[in-house]
Amino acid sequence: LEEHEVFPPMVVQMMAVGEDTGQLDTMLHKISDFYDQEVEATTEALTSLIEPLMIAVLGGIIGSMIIALYMPIFSVFNLISES
Repeated sequence: LEEHEVFPPMVVQMMAVGEDTGQLDTMLHKISDFYDQEVEATTEALTSLIEPLMIAVLGGIIGSMIIALYMPIFSVFNLISES
């Protein structure tokens, strides 16, 4: 596994320790727990970055819809006041 560099060195070392101690299954569980926590932390970080961006985008869309709805009303008011 070390020759192909598919896995990070930490994984290779933990697997070697697990093979030496006869606890390979325990080490593999620890490795999977570590990567599960890493994925969860990354997902939470991305979610916390995306939420404000989505709120701003939706606010812009709703604001433009409101402006599009009220512009004809203001045009009618201007026509009435000019008459």
